[in-house]
Amino acid sequence: MFKPVKGTRVYEEIVTEIKNLISEGKLKSGDQLPTERELSETFRVSRTSVREAFRILESQGLLEIRQGHGTYIAPKPVESLVQPLASILLNEKDNQIDLFEMRRLIEPQLALLAAERATPEEIAKMENILKNQEAQIARGDTGIDADKKFHYALAEATKNAMLLHVVNTIMEFLVHSRDSYLQVKERPQKSLIYHKKILSAIKERDRELAVRTMREHIEDIEKKLFGGSKKLKNKN
Repeated sequence: MFKPVKGTRVYEEIVTEIKNLISEGKLKSGDQLPTERELSETFRVSRTSVREAFRILESQGLLEIRQGHGTYIAPKPVESLVQPLASILLNEKDNQIDLFEMRRLIEPQLALLAAERATPEEIAKMENILKNQEAQIARGDTGIDADKKFHYALAEATKNAMLLHVVNTIMEFLVHSRDSYLQVKERPQKSLIYHKKILSAIKERDRELAVRTMREHIEDIEKKLFGGSKKLKNKN
């Protein structure tokens, strides 16, 4: 799992290596790390570098050093990696345009990964969510709950814990804009249509179509909400 590291500030390379393993799910909460001596041999570095890397990771809430027992991955380590992003979004939660710009960067790639990785069970789950969304809309509701669940289920299908937590954080700050968009006449139906197209592309394993359709979906919402914005015009 671990590879030799190179560089002048070796401990930073070790920090990056362990963070990558956590974000990829190869190291999980509660996993015990090898000893300083073992890691120093694996990384081909001094034990001092390993010790410094451990100190940094512990200060960031990613490791727990238990005296006499060893070093362990801390509970909820992915949340610790995402926390700086969550803090930024909290401070900027009124800036919905920036959040949508982030969505345009992230969510098409989520659709791509879901087209590659979604299991039959995950696809069935998304199908059920869309059935519920359709039923909610038929009753005259906005379908906002199902809308959120669909985007979260899509993120789950990527099998990337880091992306899942990022999306969950973003979704929490989009409640107001999502509600505003889905209150507009015919918008709930249009959102459902896009969701069905995205899911169809995922089922067909068509990555390019999944990316394109998700991007169109986000841009359609963005233009409806911020079409008159000077910032949005500058982007286009």
